[in-house]
Amino acid sequence: MTKTLTFAILHFSVAFTITYLLTGSIVIGGAVALIEPSVNTVVFYFHEKVWKRLEKNSNNTITA
Repeated sequence: MTKTLTFAILHFSVAFTITYLLTGSIVIGGAVALIEPSVNTVVFYFHEKVWKRLEKNSNNTITA
């Protein structure tokens, strides 16, 4: 769990820093640092569902 938390902090920090450097806005940097990981989490969920379906179909093709 510690590794996950430190990675999350690192991810937020990178998102904030890059956005702040590009825009000069603390507000936009903070918003992107919060929104981007949230969107990535939702996208990852659907990516996993599609990936598992593809793996299942691939296994069915191999055994058939």
